[in-house]
Amino acid sequence: MLPSIFSENLFDDMWNDAYELAPMFGRHNPLYGKHARNLMKTDVRETDNSYELDIDLPGFKKDEIQINLENGYLTIQAAKGLDKDEQDKKGRYIRQERYAGQCSRSFYVGDGIKSEDVNAKFEDGILKISMPKAAPKQLPPKNSITIE
Repeated sequence: MLPSIFSENLFDDMWNDAYELAPMFGRHNPLYGKHARNLMKTDVRETDNSYELDIDLPGFKKDEIQINLENGYLTIQAAKGLDKDEQDKKGRYIRQERYAGQCSRSFYVGDGIKSEDVNAKFEDGILKISMPKAAPKQLPPKNSITIE
């Protein structure tokens, strides 16, 4: 059994994949640490006439989230800051795991959707987005010529 402090293995980083430790490969994210892959997990559902997204944004407030629809891409951004002026009157912090920074995700939804057709609701740390399906493009009719 390996020693651990605060439910994290002391040797986690030593045994990880070598590419994960190298920042040039884009997998190392010092802002959120090794738990960055857990941010903005999304469930996408398709109904008869709409798409629905449920995005986990725990710890964020409604005014820290922004949704944009531009050039057929739906982009969700969440930005959070920590107050450095907060003092714990009962003692000093030994470890702080809350983060400050921003995260975003983009989804291609097509050019047929307008921003006024997209509905969003934020409740209990989950952002729920609903948008209608774009009407399928009609293919031009085939004008075939028979060969004699």
